[in-house]
Amino acid sequence: MAGQKFQYDESGGTFYYFLLSFLALILIPTTLYYWPRKKKVDPRKTKEECQCPDCQTKKLILAAAEPYKALKLFLVKLTLVLGWALLVFLAYRVSQFDYEMASFDPFEILKIPPTSSAADIKKAYRKLSLILHPDKETGNEKEFMMLTKAYQALTDDVAKENWEKYGNPDGPGAMSFGIALPSWIVEKENSVWVLGLYGLVFMVALPSVVGMWWYRSIRFSGDKVLLDTSQMYFYFFHKTPHMLLKRVIMILGASLEFDRQYNKQVVERLSDNDEVPALIRQLPNLNEKCKEHPLCRLYSIKARAIIHAHLSRMPLNPDTLEKDRQLIVKKCPYLIQEMVSCVHQLVMLAYARRVPRIPTLETIENCMKLSPMVIQALWEFKSPLMQLPHIGEDNLHYIMKKRHLKNLQQFAQLKPEESRVLLRSLTDFEYDNVMRVLGKMPLIDFSIRCEVIDDENTNVVTAGAIVTVTVTLVRKDMKVLFGDTESPAKESIKEEEVVEDTPEEGVAANNTAPPKKQTWAKQGKRGGKGKGGKKGGVNKPKTNKAATTTSSPPPSSSEAQKTPKPTSTTTTAADNQQDQSKHNSGDESDDSEIDEKESPAGSVSDDDEKKNSSLDDDDDEEWDRLQQKLNKREKLEGKSRISHTVHCPMYPEEKQEYWWTYICDRKSRTLLTAPYHVTSLKDREEIQLKFTAPRWAGVYTFTVCLRSDSYLGMDQQQELKLDVKKAPVPPADHPQWDISESESEHKDEQEHESEFTTDTSDDEE
Repeated sequence: MAGQKFQYDESGGTFYYFLLSFLALILIPTTLYYWPRKKKVDPRKTKEECQCPDCQTKKLILAAAEPYKALKLFLVKLTLVLGWALLVFLAYRVSQFDYEMASFDPFEILKIPPTSSAADIKKAYRKLSLILHPDKETGNEKEFMMLTKAYQALTDDVAKENWEKYGNPDGPGAMSFGIALPSWIVEKENSVWVLGLYGLVFMVALPSVVGMWWYRSIRFSGDKVLLDTSQMYFYFFHKTPHMLLKRVIMILGASLEFDRQYNKQVVERLSDNDEVPALIRQLPNLNEKCKEHPLCRLYSIKARAIIHAHLSRMPLNPDTLEKDRQLIVKKCPYLIQEMVSCVHQLVMLAYARRVPRIPTLETIENCMKLSPMVIQALWEFKSPLMQLPHIGEDNLHYIMKKRHLKNLQQFAQLKPEESRVLLRSLTDFEYDNVMRVLGKMPLIDFSIRCEVIDDENTNVVTAGAIVTVTVTLVRKDMKVLFGDTESPAKESIKEEEVVEDTPEEGVAANNTAPPKKQTWAKQGKRGGKGKGGKKGGVNKPKTNKAATTTSSPPPSSSEAQKTPKPTSTTTTAADNQQDQSKHNSGDESDDSEIDEKESPAGSVSDDDEKKNSSLDDDDDEEWDRLQQKLNKREKLEGKSRISHTVHCPMYPEEKQEYWWTYICDRKSRTLLTAPYHVTSLKDREEIQLKFTAPRWAGVYTFTVCLRSDSYLGMDQQQELKLDVKKAPVPPADHPQWDISESESEHKDEQEHESEFTTDTSDDEE
């Protein structure tokens, strides 16, 4: 049959369909994404930005970083316009092609109405055949063939029947396949050129591009840090487990990103032979005579000197060393994050007994300290008030003389008239700028909740259990503290505690403990023989099955003197933990909020208990499903890196607020969890930190830390006290367990020492 024949369209007309579809598929999303748009400037946002000279200079630096921005925008627009012009042209060609291949209409071809008689049809055919016949000068073979088919469809009975049935006087058409390639590609004369082009593209150009991309990508880690740099970090942190901040700066300066051999952006000038030694003479404690490789190499000494000059806020030559400073400082946050990652991996390898020496907690915290120092261009011993604009050493000397302010929180709590007196050397414009920047700085409400999710009783921590600590971070602007002198924080702002290198002994984390003072508030005298006897003045409970700690606003100094100190508690820490966990879970059921110890004995029946337990199990299952969905969504969507813009005029790029949170044991100076890098804290965020409970029963005090990678003086910590119970002994006849009775428990405890330090202060009391 004619309908079963396969005929290939060798004219190449189908290529226009392919090209039109392919071009539209690329051009539409490209236009939506790359079409230059004018950024909408919000007048309020512009008014809230810092107007200090350093920030204005930074804006000029950012603008100069893209010198051909206008030309690039013009070329992008021109390319997109040409692409759309080509798309319109292809659409026109396809429409013409479709018009030619439209349904067969003999009346339209003969240019006569459908009501024409046979004589009119014959007359129209003769007239047009004299014009379109191929032997004539005005002839057209293709149109003459269509004219003949139209005449046959109206005069011949068979052709007319085929036209009425199939729309074609020749009968049912054959199946036709078009080749989506231009016609000249399939022509025999061009076969050599076509094969040569294919070989050049697919055998030379494409493998070369892929090879170059692969060679460049394998040199870098996920954070765009050279793998050779990461290897150097591993070597030095393994060699020096307890590394001081000064040596961390030396290792940072030795990063291979600052070597011309590995980074072509680094510029080596002849003037460095004079400027770098002159800069070194102005910097004390640079240790430029170190003979250790690569710390003694010239690029390393230069980078180290520039980092020291940056932290000291020394002016540099704008044409030479200042450009080098911008390049070096720009890469430091990524390198510091890689340092933290390397130290953590070494800690995990040490736990697995893969490396002999474990880096101390101070090493990884010194790496974290360096990040806000670089972002704010300040040494750690400098006052955090210097992060504000227009405040220098002269202003700071007067402020410290009048009021001994240790951090930005204390300064924010001053009354407006008092803060204006302290900054009387500034103009009104400069003072408004200072308060504007201060009001946008972060104030973090830092709370923790501890539980054992996989166990039946989530409030009891047994030896070897997986402990989940949920860290809740609520970010607010510091302007909520403005003029708040009676209480160190608003009612919604909870207690914050600054992380110190040598913290004091922890206080039991339960609801019965009185609130502590803010660390930026004025502290009373410690020790001595005042009221309360021992330090703390609070009888700490000896048992605490699970800890839930939230920051709470402490009373004012006058209220604290009137409030008597509690001498005993009638509820256990575990009961308090149960109440707090119910409150945090937000259970709407009235039955789940009943406290057993507050109800009379025997008032709760067994049926009610079963009902409550089933409701709790359903809530736990629903919570687990929700967490799994959130974790899956985070993996699919990727980790956001947008939070709030940091005020950092000395840092040559826009910086977002990031935070580290982790759990450590300060007594044994060990790290329990990997430092989680919080990069998307806009308003509120919850992070789950998991670690294995100690293998032996006892009371353990750990520390949950929060560190900023952008601001000095924003670090916090809270103590987490765990009362680890002995794991229940499995039944002897249980087929799953095969425990040898020959080994005594006492002998096993002597063979394995705990990696954590127990808190024996409670037992001694």
